Amino acid sequence: MKQVSNMANTSNGSLATLLILFTILAAINTGAAQFPVQSQNLISDNISVVEGETATISCRVKNNDDSVIQLLNPNRQTIYFKDVRPLKDARFQLVNFSDNELRVSLSNVSLSDEGRYVCQLYTDPPQEAYANITVLVPPGNPIIESREDIVREGNETEITCTSMGSKPAATIRWMKGDKELQGKSKVEATYDRMFTVTSWLRFTVMREDDGVPVVCIVDHPAVKDFQTQKYLEVQYKPEVTIKVEFPQGLIREGENLELTCQAKGKPQPHQVNWVRVDDDVPSHAVITGSDLYIENLNKSYNGTYRCVASNSVGETYADYILYVRDALTTTPKPTTTTTTTISATTSPPDIIQDSQAGPEAQRLDHAVIGGVVAVVVFAMLCLLIVLGRYFARHKGTYFTHEAKGADDAADADTAIINAEGGHNNSDEKKEYYI
Repeated sequence: MKQVSNMANTSNGSLATLLILFTILAAINTGAAQFPVQSQNLISDNISVVEGETATISCRVKNNDDSVIQLLNPNRQTIYFKDVRPLKDARFQLVNFSDNELRVSLSNVSLSDEGRYVCQLYTDPPQEAYANITVLVPPGNPIIESREDIVREGNETEITCTSMGSKPAATIRWMKGDKELQGKSKVEATYDRMFTVTSWLRFTVMREDDGVPVVCIVDHPAVKDFQTQKYLEVQYKPEVTIKVEFPQGLIREGENLELTCQAKGKPQPHQVNWVRVDDDVPSHAVITGSDLYIENLNKSYNGTYRCVASNSVGETYADYILYVRDALTTTPKPTTTTTTTISATTSPPDIIQDSQAGPEAQRLDHAVIGGVVAVVVFAMLCLLIVLGRYFARHKGTYFTHEAKGADDAADADTAIINAEGGHNNSDEKKEYYI
């Protein structure tokens, strides 16, 4: 009986001690709350922590005179008094306690833990420092959607990106390939202090955008490189080019021609046709798929040949202008030969001429012909001069012995009869003429 009485007395004494201690703490907290003094001697830092992670609160004293340090929650309830934790929340753990610091960790932080925590130093008057805990809630996975899955070239498309359940509100950026685009965003606050952000991006698509990723990038202090993307699918009209398989270079009469029409589009062209602008394709031309083959060309085939390709988006074409030139020919130069003892002229060797080789070749032909003509004229002049000199040296001579007194005759017959020697001397007359 006596032992039971002693145990009761001991229990009552311990309970009384605890009551006295809490009364003193409550009185001190009440006084401190009424007359708080913020001092530079007591230091603490603001904290940002992601929901679910651990926050560390540090109360530091520059110059301590053996005063007591304690930490209070936003409701001004004592979390730690020196190294003792009166608050029954096991998430608070003592990390360090000394005369100059009280450091406490808070694990598994939630939104309810957000607020202003108080570091308090028992002096006269009490000194306080504040540590604001901000709880960051990362957004959920962004959702990207487009108004249509397939867009035609030249049309406008709209893409939407939504980031939900974040704190604070996230920001959204857009990238198309390696180029940043500007979108339009809207922020909505929810009942639980969370935020939902929606961004719209509108732009006109081109064929170069086909297969290019459009990226929605979510910026938030709780996460890094948070993004999602969507690849563009753009339909566009065919792109047409014409390739000359043969011949290479200038096209001449008698040669063969082969053209290939290369068409690329999305969807792929379902039809490729060859036509001749303002005329019919030659009757013996062969069209095989996208190839056009014409043999034994002549100038009547000159014209514009068009390849037309079409798909569900539209049709486009490319043109090839055919110009057939004269065939290559071998034309000998004029040759002049003079068979005299004076001189002889022979023309140069034959020269291959191209009547369609262009203005430069034509000018060259004219120059050669003019030179040959000049040589021939010069040779003829030289020949005439030589002949003239030869004839001058060999003139005709006459030796006549007319009778004296013939000048007095009445007429020619009388003169001949009266001439000395009469007709008897007629044989002595000599005449040379060449």
